[in-house]
Amino acid sequence: MSNPSTGASSKSKVGSSQPSETSFKRKRGVFQKDLQHMMYGFGDDPNVSILQNSLTSFPLPETVALVEDIVVEYVTDMAHKAQDIGSKRGKLSVEDFLYLIRKDLPKLNRCTELLSMQEELKQARKAFEVDEEKLGTLE
Repeated sequence: MSNPSTGASSKSKVGSSQPSETSFKRKRGVFQKDLQHMMYGFGDDPNVSILQNSLTSFPLPETVALVEDIVVEYVTDMAHKAQDIGSKRGKLSVEDFLYLIRKDLPKLNRCTELLSMQEELKQARKAFEVDEEKLGTLE
């Protein structure tokens, strides 16, 4: 029998600084540069510092680290939810992610726009390769 007072939940508590035991360790700072530029581009107040005789402005490193943690947690959570949905069919697909964001219209519209642009680029590359092949056979 287990003692209910010592039993710990497998899920991490909200606001807890300790990761759950099942979480994977990840390399921090992978998205740091990208997030700094995005935060500055979206209007974050710059933290002005002088590096190597040039004036640079970036958000505070603590802010960037916090935003990175939030983004990674969100993406991981979405991937796990999509995987749960896709496991019913046996594979993960783009439609699983679209299903998850179906109620968030701005995200859904942006995703469908990016997917259509990706398809257009794929078609353009294919047409360009065919044109190169035709030019190669004419010479």
